[in-house]
Amino acid sequence: MVTVGIDPHKRVCYAAAVDAAGRRIDPVHKTAGAADLPALLDWARRNAGEAAEVLWALEDGRGLARPLADALLLAGQRVVWVPARAMAAHRRLHNRTGAKSDAIDAAAVARAAVAECDLAPHRIDEPIRELRLMADRRADAVQRRTQACNRLRAWIHTWFDHTPADLTRAKGRAALQAALEEAALPARVHAVFTGLLAEVAELSALIAALERDIARAVEPLAPHLLAIPGIGPVSAAVLLGEIGDITRFPTAAKLAAHTGCAPIPVSSSGRDRHRLCRGGNRRLNCVIHIAAVVQKQRHPGAGALVERLEPTKGKRGAYRVLKRHLVDVIYRAMVRDRARWAHAAVEHHLAA
Repeated sequence: MVTVGIDPHKRVCYAAAVDAAGRRIDPVHKTAGAADLPALLDWARRNAGEAAEVLWALEDGRGLARPLADALLLAGQRVVWVPARAMAAHRRLHNRTGAKSDAIDAAAVARAAVAECDLAPHRIDEPIRELRLMADRRADAVQRRTQACNRLRAWIHTWFDHTPADLTRAKGRAALQAALEEAALPARVHAVFTGLLAEVAELSALIAALERDIARAVEPLAPHLLAIPGIGPVSAAVLLGEIGDITRFPTAAKLAAHTGCAPIPVSSSGRDRHRLCRGGNRRLNCVIHIAAVVQKQRHPGAGALVERLEPTKGKRGAYRVLKRHLVDVIYRAMVRDRARWAHAAVEHHLAA
């Protein structure tokens, strides 16, 4: 089998082919991406020969590489994603001088694909892509609203003595608006404050609309996931958008490692020890942590588990155990939901 590694960029992509032993097959091919797909496929066939299978490995920058990955998949090719860290590790391993170029990166992507056996395959699934876009848009709007609220609170204290209430709620914004009208502020200062307040109100309306759209989109895709205490529509959308097709993880343990909820072994000299994993997908880890906090408060079994483990493992250690258990529950729910998915246009699905 020949593996083709691709280093994607906005206007040009570099492709390098390696054999099963990781030896590079020259020359490196420079392509315009999806627009130049026939020439890219011809180049791969010439390097692989007629009988050899070709595996396409793309560095995991899915914004730039997605059009090419979609085109390759629809052309009947196998496509996998290589994490940037894996590419960088293989570049350092096979490059003694420390040089870096697009051609070197493409070869490192291919060698990483040869070495790794559980890389995420590329799939096409429009509903999941829509969910991820809406979840990303909501997260961006929440961040902007938080920044506007913090600016407003900080600037108000420099002009008059008032502590605003919760500005994410209409009642808090109305109270601040009334306080601004009563305060003797210069006209320009008043305009700045009212403009920021209007920005917060506009972002709050956008967030509410996005949450309604997300809830309508998630409900038919993940009924079992939504049934888990602590997993609401927004959390379910993040899980679906970040994980995509759950079948790319053969076990719940693989998913736990991906989310950073599995401990890392650090054994040495006959001493078996484990430590906290600070890697993994931190966005997924955040969703699972929120679910664990909610379950500690509202789920009798989860609350009893944390209380039983706290004396020996501490509060943080008890929550880590609960989060690892939640990964198993989420995995089983997503596997059941996966069987319900109805795909209309394409047979393949996108692991977003």
